[in-house]
Amino acid sequence: MSEWDGKSKGNLLGYKIFVFCIRNFGVKTSYFVLYFVATYYFLFLRKINRATFYYFHERLGYSRGKAKRMVYQSYYTFGQTLIDKTAISAGLRDKFTYEFDGVETLKDLLAKKQGGVLISAHIGNFEIAEYFFSELDDQFQINLVTTDMEHQAIKEYLDSISTHSKVKFILIKEDLSHVYDINNALSNNELICLTGDRYFEGVKFLTEPFLGKEANFPAGPVVIASRLKVPVVFVYVMKEKNLHYHLYAREAEVKHRDAQGLLATYVKSVESMLEKYPLQWFNYFDFWKASK
Repeated sequence: MSEWDGKSKGNLLGYKIFVFCIRNFGVKTSYFVLYFVATYYFLFLRKINRATFYYFHERLGYSRGKAKRMVYQSYYTFGQTLIDKTAISAGLRDKFTYEFDGVETLKDLLAKKQGGVLISAHIGNFEIAEYFFSELDDQFQINLVTTDMEHQAIKEYLDSISTHSKVKFILIKEDLSHVYDINNALSNNELICLTGDRYFEGVKFLTEPFLGKEANFPAGPVVIASRLKVPVVFVYVMKEKNLHYHLYAREAEVKHRDAQGLLATYVKSVESMLEKYPLQWFNYFDFWKASK
């Protein structure tokens, strides 16, 4: 488990249990189920435990005892974001509150009518970002560029219980045809959304110090963003207490074709988020290749 394998955790039964609990008992009561889920992860998924413990102990510098507690709390927090995402998608958006930090950056981006690139990470709950954008401009189109290969049964089930989503997906392909899809979307004044923090074998990468140790990042997102000559904004949607979410948006200074420079800026941005929300790092694999 030295790198991400391209697949997200979860199964169809798990989502059905979440939806049943949400609809019958409410969001907060549904969190109770997570004590059992987090306990299962903590007791039996040893490779994930080692990678997560390394993040808390070696990279954030927590004591061994605190790092172990944080591993469990991280799984619980991750489960909360999954329940929240399912609840919001199922039409319970009004159960949550939302806060915008950097809203002027987003409004300026929309006003320019030239499209733009949003770069996020697998921290917080970025997949609910479209519900923030709907408040800014319900006509603006979001295109999520992804390599995520979730099981088709889960996607079909979530589609069956979700309110209509305006997000379109651009799948990364080996023949690079997704580049044409991206350019077409930008020419139509649409937003391109990328995540820049999951490298896996066979993909071109760039290296940058992250939380004090060199790590590999996929080259694609920063190469694309540095060449398109459109605004680039780092966006994160972070979970806070009492069903509250906080969206952060910060425009990046991008030099044309300087992918390494953009990556360095991006890494510092992610680090600043993790300083505030250490439990919301959801890359459950050997990110720094510590096992090697």
